[in-house]
Amino acid sequence: MTETTNATNTAATAKYRRILLKLSGEALMGSGSYGIDRQTINGIVKEIKEVVDMGVQVGVVIGGGNIFRGIAPAAAGMDRAQADYVGMLATVINGLALQDAMRVAGMAVRVQSAFNIEQVVEPYIRGRAIRYLGQGRTVIFAGGTGNPFFTTDTAAALRGAEIGAEIVLKATKVDGIYSADPKKDPAATRYDTISFDEAISRNLAIMDTMAFALCRDRKLPIKVFSIFKPGALKRVLVGENEGTLVYC
Repeated sequence: MTETTNATNTAATAKYRRILLKLSGEALMGSGSYGIDRQTINGIVKEIKEVVDMGVQVGVVIGGGNIFRGIAPAAAGMDRAQADYVGMLATVINGLALQDAMRVAGMAVRVQSAFNIEQVVEPYIRGRAIRYLGQGRTVIFAGGTGNPFFTTDTAAALRGAEIGAEIVLKATKVDGIYSADPKKDPAATRYDTISFDEAISRNLAIMDTMAFALCRDRKLPIKVFSIFKPGALKRVLVGENEGTLVYC
């Protein structure tokens, strides 16, 4: 399919012009125990395309847990750095799968990797990524940070800061941050908003510590929401009461 660009101006109803969407690898596997479920990935792409068509510039950081989970038995006892490199390669696989689904849906998309595998995807170059976003292309950031011992949460915070995203959207299976585990405590309540300091004092596991600290220091808000609620991503972007906003 011939790739086309979408240079549409940001819709008046969109609250944010440029976002960084963090997708876990597990979000791609549907009801399976590992791997990629095509119906699930198509549903996620449909949600993303809807906001791209509004003119919102979207960068995506993708995890690799769905693939690494399938090889976890073989990775038992593996050196930590080596295991992290395996995980980073898994994010490239997911990035390519997501790119293909986006192209089929008629989206203009690029995949950039934090480490060089130029026969497959182009390397991450900040200026080029920003240029693609300005042209209406969705950019998928694979390979994590390119270094072991850092999570894809940290990669999301880092890329969000680098590209000038106005918010990091963490897509999960849960529709926000709760006072307790809603599966275990029926009295648990969802926070509409919560400050970084309050989230820290309450020991709420939102992102890993380094990612959370980077977002706080850069005054980059985080929105936690469910990617599996139809239309949730769009509702977040138009400012409706969806998910939980973590703010400075």
